[in-house]
Amino acid sequence: MKTLVVLDFDHTVIDDNSDTWVIKCTPEQALPYGLQNTYEKGKWTEYMGRIFSYIGDLGIKEGAIRSVMETVPYTDGMIELLRFISENKETLDCIIISDANTLFIEWILHAADMHCAIDKIFTNPAYFDDRGYLTVRCFHSHTCTQCPVNLCKRKVLQSFIERQLTDGVKYQRVIYVGDGRNDFCPTNCLKQCDVVMPRKGFALDKIISEVNFKKCEHLNPRVVPWTSGADIIHVINSQ
Repeated sequence: MKTLVVLDFDHTVIDDNSDTWVIKCTPEQALPYGLQNTYEKGKWTEYMGRIFSYIGDLGIKEGAIRSVMETVPYTDGMIELLRFISENKETLDCIIISDANTLFIEWILHAADMHCAIDKIFTNPAYFDDRGYLTVRCFHSHTCTQCPVNLCKRKVLQSFIERQLTDGVKYQRVIYVGDGRNDFCPTNCLKQCDVVMPRKGFALDKIISEVNFKKCEHLNPRVVPWTSGADIIHVINSQ
């Protein structure tokens, strides 16, 4: 029986938002005012599609975008965490569930030679179309009212665990690591033996603190806030 480590990506594995980092590839490193204000709540992927179209209209090609994305900083201790996971694959599986996109995550992981630590990436599919424009699609459709329209992380996590069980892989515990509001939904499918690790001072940490204060909901998993990858390694090593 293995431990499953589930990682968010933006502001978790990396210490920034990959979707906003890409704007650094534009000449002004900024978006036009009109484009900035087109975001609608819960429709971030559609918003990023418009940004990618704008970048394409500027004539910025794949190589230039990738070069910028490979400079995103990793969060403190995350390189060490991913290296630790890759060295202990006999006892650890690791997946990423993220609202970013496939290309950004793969580029950033490969740039640091950290892709071997990850068994599966669940995120919005991205590719370059015939014009050379970066294009992104929603990961899936779902009926969860708590999550953005393109991705319910609880649905992804539950489906993955069920498929693994069908293949004979049963996890003794799940360690879920994240920072944002969309990381709260999957914590509701975790068990008492599992651990949820919110990044200290970020949205998930605040939501869990509010829930615990109000006592209007009950979180099954143990809650252990984190500030660096070293905190996560410590929890993995503890039983």
